[in-house]
Amino acid sequence: MKSIKETVSTLRGIIAAAYTASINGPAIDLANFASNKVTFAPGTITDGTHTPKLQESDASGSGYTDVAAADMDGTLAALASNTLQSVAYIGTKRYLRCVVTVAGATTGGVYSATVDLGGSRVTPV
Repeated sequence: MKSIKETVSTLRGIIAAAYTASINGPAIDLANFASNKVTFAPGTITDGTHTPKLQESDASGSGYTDVAAADMDGTLAALASNTLQSVAYIGTKRYLRCVVTVAGATTGGVYSATVDLGGSRVTPV
């Protein structure tokens, strides 16, 4: 039996930090993977609204658009303290990025996002 370590790759969608302004995560290349799971992991949200979303693109550095609800398995809501949210991207674009739009934050919130990629066509990942 293979361990999950050899079949799943976990990437940073948003680096864990305290945020008072909107953040765009790095490009995640979905090529060579059959499945994914995106997890937004907040710690303490002290003020403001922190709204997560996914964006997709055919190119790694440009042309990002919001992922339609039909292209996600699951839904996202405003981040709440210590409440994980997970969705999967089921669209057809090659690149994905995690985004959190922040409004009305003075002290902000602490959170991160990870992207788990599975079903690699090449192992170990």
